[in-house]
Amino acid sequence: MRGSRDPGKLTNWKAQAGSKASVGTFVETAKFGQILALAVKGSAAEAVIRECGTALAGKTILDTTNPITDAPPVNGVLAYFTGPNESLMERIQNAAPTAHVVKCFSIVSSSLMVDPVIKGGPPTMFICGNNAGAKAQATEILHTFGWEVEDMGTAVAARAIEPLAILWCIPGFLRNDWTHAFKMLRP
Repeated sequence: MRGSRDPGKLTNWKAQAGSKASVGTFVETAKFGQILALAVKGSAAEAVIRECGTALAGKTILDTTNPITDAPPVNGVLAYFTGPNESLMERIQNAAPTAHVVKCFSIVSSSLMVDPVIKGGPPTMFICGNNAGAKAQATEILHTFGWEVEDMGTAVAARAIEPLAILWCIPGFLRNDWTHAFKMLRP
């Protein structure tokens, strides 16, 4: 199920997605799913979460958002509306304290989210969150999609993960190179 403030604008997507696909409001979608992907503009994320309210209780939320401002990049570098001692993920978790938020998919393009074929082997997805069960669910999904996973700990680690998107975007803005990912290397 795919959610929107205006589900009517998803008519074409629903027609192409197949007979099992459905659309609804954000609240209807939150009630429908057990594992939810939050894939909205960063500046809208907290409002969407608050709109869903108690429908998110006990649900796993895969947080793909980044706190990108509307300002254009400067020399390929994005600006964020959060500071170094906070993250959008922490704000989202605070807005939905009974949900289980896991930061993932925020440091790669949509074209590489599933079956990422990268020279040098599978890329690494850095995740974090406060609930071990939710992180296990996210890890299972990421492994199924072809990713190595590095659990960076609790939601506070999103303060380090979210800025990786700034770094990830620089080659895209400077050289139109959007097909790369990060890899954790060990001896």
